[in-house]
Amino acid sequence: MIQQNKMSQLQQLGWNEAWQQKANEIRADHLEPARVIVEHKRLYRVLTEKGILLGEVSGKFRHHAVLREDYPAVGDWVMIDAHFDEEKAVIHHILPRVSAFSRKAAGHTTEEQIVAVNVDTVFLVMALNQDFNVRRIERYLVSAWESGANPVIVLSKADLCDEIEVRQQEVNVVAMGVPIITCSVKEQFGLEQLAYYIGEGVTAAVMGSSGVGKSSIINVLLGEERMLTHGIRAGDDKGKHTTTHRELLLLPGGGVIIDTPGMRELQLWESDEGLQQGFMDIEELAFSCLYRDCRHENEPHCAVIEAIENGNMQKERLNSYRKLQKELAYMERKSNKREQLLEKKKWKKISQYQKKHRY
Repeated sequence: MIQQNKMSQLQQLGWNEAWQQKANEIRADHLEPARVIVEHKRLYRVLTEKGILLGEVSGKFRHHAVLREDYPAVGDWVMIDAHFDEEKAVIHHILPRVSAFSRKAAGHTTEEQIVAVNVDTVFLVMALNQDFNVRRIERYLVSAWESGANPVIVLSKADLCDEIEVRQQEVNVVAMGVPIITCSVKEQFGLEQLAYYIGEGVTAAVMGSSGVGKSSIINVLLGEERMLTHGIRAGDDKGKHTTTHRELLLLPGGGVIIDTPGMRELQLWESDEGLQQGFMDIEELAFSCLYRDCRHENEPHCAVIEAIENGNMQKERLNSYRKLQKELAYMERKSNKREQLLEKKKWKKISQYQKKHRY
């Protein structure tokens, strides 16, 4: 059983009664909780009430892990066997996640890449420069809703934009009630609004393309120049990569924040519910279409097409909706084939284990 006097020392990391209950259900009295703050290749920096340890999963854990998502990720609460004298830990369990921000891993393989887990609020950062892209915001919103975290849109580098109100309105059309914060680190305005969404026990993550100002924003929240920052490239107004790995950082006012590498291309991963919530305007209009299976193309009395013709919706938004639909359908087909292969791999692993321990 985890001692109650240790709980106050973990509260800033987000530990609460709900996590305590999950730990109790494991019934591992000799283990204690820790949170993954940095992920290396199969090695992890975990933060405990007594400090930071270098952790690795146990042999049993590794044997039962089949998928990439079976392993710890930044933000995970894990149960460890701590060896403080050696500054090391063995990870035996991952406590069930409450949220997970995932994307398709780069390349041609169908594999999930977990960006951050157990996030309460995700700041989706978009710079108000030449790289501004409403379609990218739509994509990020779909993934955010699917993750289980609450999205907040942050329009950064407002000092580089002469049409702030126009850009805000463009984002407001696709935000569907999501809070929007416009700020500038250089001119020091709008940043105080970020603090409203962060507090003791709250986990926030900052996501966006390279060079949008994520590290600069985190430095402001930390109250120190801790994260490396670079300016934008001349010529194309695009940012340079500064963050190369995911890291969980403690905030001086309470709570934690996860910095993530820039993601110019965010390929979706199983975001059906996120798509529905991210495009709620189209989903609701579809109920008024004449045909229940209306594809919003050439069908008569299509409420979505009528909204476009009446100027109440941009055609680009419907095109974006269709594009993401096709992308998810493709991912589902690929995932089904992958699941079949993984099932065979799983039973092969079990069979080998049984043969090895038969006698």
